[in-house]
Amino acid sequence: MPGNASYGKKAFKRSRSHFTDRITADGRDGWPVEAGRYRLVVSKACPWASRALVVRRLLGLEDALSLAVTDPIQDDRSWRFTLDPDDRDPVLGIRFLSEAYDARETGYPGGVSVPAIVDVPSGNLVTNDYQQLTLDLETEWKALHRDGAPDLYPEPLRDEIDEVMEGIYRDVNNGVYRAGFASEQDAYEEAYGNVFARLDTLSRRLAGQRYLVGDTITEADVRLFTTLVRFDAVYHGHFKCNRNKLAEDPVLWAYARDLFQTPGFGDTVDFDHIKRHYYQVHTGINPTRIVPLGPDPSGWLTPHGREKLGGRPFGDGTPPAPR
Repeated sequence: MPGNASYGKKAFKRSRSHFTDRITADGRDGWPVEAGRYRLVVSKACPWASRALVVRRLLGLEDALSLAVTDPIQDDRSWRFTLDPDDRDPVLGIRFLSEAYDARETGYPGGVSVPAIVDVPSGNLVTNDYQQLTLDLETEWKALHRDGAPDLYPEPLRDEIDEVMEGIYRDVNNGVYRAGFASEQDAYEEAYGNVFARLDTLSRRLAGQRYLVGDTITEADVRLFTTLVRFDAVYHGHFKCNRNKLAEDPVLWAYARDLFQTPGFGDTVDFDHIKRHYYQVHTGINPTRIVPLGPDPSGWLTPHGREKLGGRPFGDGTPPAPR
């Protein structure tokens, strides 16, 4: 896997999403919201895809938007459906997600990323815009939300949510990658410093409030959670973000456990997929491909005490049904 072996040997820069069509209520990009028409493709290892998993479950879109889960271990053709019988996605009939990319744009030269939404009738990729995808599930797919679905992107708070998410994306979500895949000491130290400066800021913010914006769970919490839940398992050691573990920050560790124990969050997490992907795929920074045995995941289920801060996780809504 020459692409995977290159991690840590050249400067890291995250590619922009190439396919940015939107699935909307009015279908203005040619893709109207329609139950059963589209298939969400994710890896449970990927934090960007995990956002979509959490949001899909919180909003109750499981019946409206079907799910394909890729193998956490990629080969040189990227994400593959080797967890399914005959190594094919049973709905799309393809072996590799790249086939949906090729159906959309022949000879597409970019990377094959998740999350991705594929149009089932045509087999074409619709979007791999991980930044916009969940926002559209929250706003454009409202007619298909379950009864009691929370408002994860409330209009009165959107400016504040966007501001908080921008810092989280730059310094935390993407920052851990900039540190882990840095090829020069200076670049690593800059990214490392930004990661922990932002985490310190978030820790101070969350010391007196249960959620990042307002008194309910929002998209901002979803985006921070998917990085925090991977922090001690992979980012602390594998990506050298080792000033301290998440479990050593009392505020962030309690906040992350609070979300993990909230229906829709922890029940979408697969630590086996997470660890095997990072440690076995990124051979440029882990050439032995050895997967560490720790940390012990049972700590995620210990009491967090965040209830004393108040807040209403789902606002006027209700939690998703147990799985």
